[in-house]
Amino acid sequence: MISKTVTVGAASGLHARPAARFSQAVANSGIDVDITFQGETVDAASVLELMTLGVGNGDEVTLSTANDADASTLDELVAMLASDLDAD
Repeated sequence: MISKTVTVGAASGLHARPAARFSQAVANSGIDVDITFQGETVDAASVLELMTLGVGNGDEVTLSTANDADASTLDELVAMLASDLDAD
């Protein structure tokens, strides 16, 4: 299992548009990714589950995947989550 902690860069956190963009990227990545915030873990490919976490700007979350071979893809998702997903 690989886990990476990242600070959320989206100005509005993981709400609506940023959550949709990120969950779509996870779904398109082809790997299973979980996201953990304050002890709660959900499927990162589910926009609804992401939004239930209540993650705000500057909050730290942990992304994890079970397969070590997916490390580079997980790094790309970490970088995306650290960016401002609200920006066009």
